[in-house]
Amino acid sequence: MKIAIGCDHGALELKNVLVAHLTKQGYEVKDFGTYTPDSCDYPEFAEAAAKAVACGECDRGIVLCTTGIGVSITANKVKGIRCALLSDVMSARLTREHNDTNMMAIGAGVVGQLLALEIADTWLETEFSNEPRHQRRIDKLMAVEG
Repeated sequence: MKIAIGCDHGALELKNVLVAHLTKQGYEVKDFGTYTPDSCDYPEFAEAAAKAVACGECDRGIVLCTTGIGVSITANKVKGIRCALLSDVMSARLTREHNDTNMMAIGAGVVGQLLALEIADTWLETEFSNEPRHQRRIDKLMAVEG
Protein backbone atom coordinates (compact mmCIF):
# COMPACT_ATOMS: atom_id res chain seq x y z
CA MET A 1 0.00 0.00 0.00
CA LYS A 2 1.29 3.45 -0.93
CA ILE A 3 0.65 6.20 1.62
CA ALA A 4 0.74 9.94 0.87
CA ILE A 5 1.80 12.05 3.85
CA GLY A 6 2.02 15.79 4.35
CA CYS A 7 2.34 18.25 7.19
CA ASP A 8 3.19 21.78 8.18
CA HIS A 9 5.95 22.91 10.54
CA GLY A 10 3.77 22.24 13.60
CA ALA A 11 3.69 18.50 12.88
CA LEU A 12 7.07 17.91 11.26
CA GLU A 13 8.45 15.83 14.14
CA LEU A 14 5.36 13.59 14.25
CA LYS A 15 5.36 13.22 10.47
CA ASN A 16 8.97 12.04 10.54
CA VAL A 17 8.14 9.50 13.26
CA LEU A 18 5.17 8.24 11.24
CA VAL A 19 7.20 7.97 8.03
CA ALA A 20 9.85 5.87 9.79
CA HIS A 21 7.20 3.70 11.47
CA LEU A 22 5.20 3.09 8.28
CA THR A 23 8.30 2.40 6.20
CA LYS A 24 9.49 -0.13 8.78
CA GLN A 25 6.11 -1.86 8.49
CA GLY A 26 6.54 -2.21 4.73
CA TYR A 27 4.37 0.63 3.49
CA GLU A 28 5.62 2.77 0.63
CA VAL A 29 5.41 6.38 1.79
CA LYS A 30 5.38 9.41 -0.50
CA ASP A 31 6.29 12.46 1.57
CA PHE A 32 4.82 15.74 0.30
CA GLY A 33 6.57 17.84 2.95
CA THR A 34 7.20 20.05 4.70
CA TYR A 35 10.78 19.05 5.35
CA THR A 36 12.00 21.86 7.63
CA PRO A 37 10.74 23.48 10.84
CA ASP A 38 10.41 26.84 9.08
CA SER A 39 6.95 28.39 9.24
CA CYS A 40 4.82 27.37 6.27
CA ASP A 41 1.21 27.13 5.14
CA TYR A 42 -0.49 23.76 5.69
CA PRO A 43 -2.90 23.93 2.70
CA GLU A 44 -0.18 23.36 0.09
CA PHE A 45 1.04 20.13 1.74
CA ALA A 46 -2.42 18.77 2.56
CA GLU A 47 -3.66 19.54 -0.96
CA ALA A 48 -0.69 17.78 -2.59
CA ALA A 49 -1.20 14.65 -0.48
CA ALA A 50 -4.96 14.66 -1.09
CA LYS A 51 -4.55 15.05 -4.85
CA ALA A 52 -2.17 12.07 -4.88
CA VAL A 53 -4.85 9.96 -3.20
CA ALA A 54 -7.69 11.31 -5.35
CA CYS A 55 -5.89 10.51 -8.62
CA GLY A 56 -4.81 7.05 -7.47
CA GLU A 57 -1.09 7.76 -7.23
CA CYS A 58 -1.37 6.78 -3.55
CA ASP A 59 -3.86 4.40 -1.92
CA ARG A 60 -4.42 6.40 1.25
CA GLY A 61 -3.17 9.59 2.85
CA ILE A 62 -2.22 11.02 6.22
CA VAL A 63 -2.05 14.76 6.86
CA LEU A 64 -0.90 16.54 9.99
CA CYS A 65 -0.73 19.99 11.53
CA THR A 66 -0.85 21.24 15.12
CA THR A 67 -4.59 20.59 15.54
CA GLY A 68 -5.33 18.50 12.44
CA ILE A 69 -8.26 20.77 11.67
CA GLY A 70 -6.77 22.84 8.86
CA VAL A 71 -5.28 19.89 7.01
CA SER A 72 -8.50 17.87 7.29
CA ILE A 73 -10.56 20.76 5.91
CA THR A 74 -8.07 21.21 3.07
CA ALA A 75 -8.00 17.51 2.18
CA ASN A 76 -11.79 17.34 2.16
CA LYS A 77 -11.92 20.14 -0.43
CA VAL A 78 -10.35 17.76 -2.97
CA LYS A 79 -12.97 15.85 -4.97
CA GLY A 80 -13.08 12.19 -4.00
CA ILE A 81 -11.48 12.59 -0.58
CA ARG A 82 -13.04 11.48 2.68
CA CYS A 83 -10.65 12.63 5.40
CA ALA A 84 -11.36 12.03 9.08
CA LEU A 85 -9.72 14.00 11.87
CA LEU A 86 -8.73 11.33 14.40
CA SER A 87 -7.64 11.45 18.01
CA ASP A 88 -8.67 7.99 19.24
CA VAL A 89 -8.38 4.38 18.12
CA MET A 90 -12.11 3.61 18.11
CA SER A 91 -12.81 6.43 15.65
CA ALA A 92 -9.90 5.24 13.48
CA ARG A 93 -11.50 1.80 13.22
CA LEU A 94 -15.07 3.02 12.73
CA THR A 95 -14.23 5.65 10.11
CA ARG A 96 -12.72 2.88 7.97
CA GLU A 97 -15.49 0.34 8.65
CA HIS A 98 -18.38 2.77 8.18
CA ASN A 99 -17.09 5.65 6.04
CA ASP A 100 -14.35 3.98 3.97
CA THR A 101 -12.16 7.04 4.55
CA ASN A 102 -9.19 7.35 2.25
CA MET A 103 -7.38 9.97 4.33
CA MET A 104 -6.87 10.68 7.98
CA ALA A 105 -5.68 13.78 9.82
CA ILE A 106 -3.96 14.05 13.18
CA GLY A 107 -3.15 17.06 15.33
CA ALA A 108 0.42 16.80 16.57
CA GLY A 109 -0.40 19.15 19.45
CA VAL A 110 -3.41 17.05 20.42
CA VAL A 111 -2.23 13.45 20.03
CA GLY A 112 1.05 12.09 21.39
CA GLN A 113 3.42 10.02 19.29
CA LEU A 114 2.51 6.59 20.67
CA LEU A 115 -1.20 7.18 20.29
CA ALA A 116 -0.68 8.61 16.79
CA LEU A 117 1.12 5.43 15.75
CA GLU A 118 -1.67 3.27 17.18
CA ILE A 119 -4.32 5.37 15.41
CA ALA A 120 -2.46 5.14 12.09
CA ASP A 121 -1.94 1.38 12.43
CA THR A 122 -5.60 0.79 13.25
CA TRP A 123 -6.78 3.02 10.41
CA LEU A 124 -4.47 1.37 7.87
CA GLU A 125 -5.28 -2.19 8.96
CA THR A 126 -9.07 -1.78 9.10
CA GLU A 127 -11.08 -2.65 6.01
CA PHE A 128 -14.38 -1.13 4.90
CA SER A 129 -17.30 -3.26 6.08
CA ASN A 130 -19.01 -3.26 2.65
CA GLU A 131 -22.36 -3.22 4.43
CA PRO A 132 -25.07 -1.82 2.12
CA ARG A 133 -26.25 0.72 4.71
CA HIS A 134 -22.75 2.19 4.97
CA GLN A 135 -22.23 2.24 1.21
CA ARG A 136 -25.60 3.96 0.76
CA ARG A 137 -24.57 6.66 3.19
CA ILE A 138 -21.17 7.12 1.55
CA ASP A 139 -22.86 7.47 -1.85
CA LYS A 140 -25.12 10.19 -0.44
CA LEU A 141 -22.15 11.89 1.22
CA MET A 142 -20.10 11.90 -1.99
CA ALA A 143 -23.08 13.24 -3.98
CA VAL A 144 -22.88 16.42 -1.89
CA GLU A 145 -19.59 17.40 -3.57
CA GLY A 146 -21.45 17.70 -6.86
